[in-house]
Amino acid sequence: MSMGAVIVAAGEGSRAGGKIPKQYSLLLGKPVLMWSVEALQRAKLDKIIVTVGPDHADLARATLAAAPGVEVVPGGPTRTASVRAGLAALGPHDIVFVHDAARPGLEPSMIGALRDKIEAGAGAVAPALSVVDALRRTDPDGRIIGEVERVALVAVQTPQAFRGEVLAAAYGAAPAEAAFTDDLSLVAAHGCETVVIAGDPRLMKLTYAEDFAMLERLLGASLATCVGTGFDAHRFGDGDHLMLCGVRVPHTRGLIGHSDADVGWHALVDALLGALGEGDIGRHFPPSDPQWKGASSEVFLSHARKLVENAKARINHVDITLICEAPKISPYRELMRARTAEALALPLSRVSVKATTTEQMGFAGREEGLAAQAVATLERPG
Repeated sequence: MSMGAVIVAAGEGSRAGGKIPKQYSLLLGKPVLMWSVEALQRAKLDKIIVTVGPDHADLARATLAAAPGVEVVPGGPTRTASVRAGLAALGPHDIVFVHDAARPGLEPSMIGALRDKIEAGAGAVAPALSVVDALRRTDPDGRIIGEVERVALVAVQTPQAFRGEVLAAAYGAAPAEAAFTDDLSLVAAHGCETVVIAGDPRLMKLTYAEDFAMLERLLGASLATCVGTGFDAHRFGDGDHLMLCGVRVPHTRGLIGHSDADVGWHALVDALLGALGEGDIGRHFPPSDPQWKGASSEVFLSHARKLVENAKARINHVDITLICEAPKISPYRELMRARTAEALALPLSRVSVKATTTEQMGFAGREEGLAAQAVATLERPG
């Protein structure tokens, strides 16, 4: 049986806050929309359509650049209008799934369970969760004015699955201006029997800003924590300053290196690469390559950050230790933290920079050079 899907992503998502609609915001390092697209692709669907707001078509296409074959079409002023536009682009299929982009916790196993129900004879089916909380009616002032019996109530989720001809007939009969809360209610209004199967808490809908943290905790069970370490050292030479963690630090000498010799960020790059299993900084930026002569280490750090994003991972925390007798690091420590946090797009609370000495032992103790070690903690798909 052929299977197609329409992902509804045309909303503004204003209640979630942010500068862009929530479907393009990052969830555990990956755009919300991509979670659903990738789940549907893994389920081997024949065609996937995404309906988007008219002002966000370019943003949607950029977000979906890593998902070839997914088609973007303009949505409408209501959810029903957006699905109608998506179905027109999708064309006939034996089974059609309609899914909200704001429910990124989709797994291929749910697609399979819905498909099985349709193949067993159902015309329309959706996942649903039993309502377990006590329900009350309230007035506009928050006063309780009545009770609601919860025994027969369920909270309906998406994706919702339909026999293709059932959904097409229901939309064909619905007025152009019709606006339903979901597609299960639309086909029910057309006279089709609808059923539900066991839902999944991870299919919660992202509505408010705080929902992101809740869903990240639910999805976190499928993530692995990876820790990488890095170490770097450079000799002192001629100069009047050092570059340390992106900050220019005045000193009587400089550091010798092919690039700007920023030992703090070099160690951090190695830590990030180590957590990804991507080798070391020399593999990505060979010192024999003249294009890196005098280069800013922010180039190297940006590259490492991009590799983290490509791996669908997220940086949780970084810790850098500078090892030297001189110069004094404490006057510049907070600025180093801020520059590192900015370069990695991290909150300041997730960045640590500190310094120590070797009690005048070894090359650092003799002030022949400066060293750094770093630790980076990532969360990445298991």
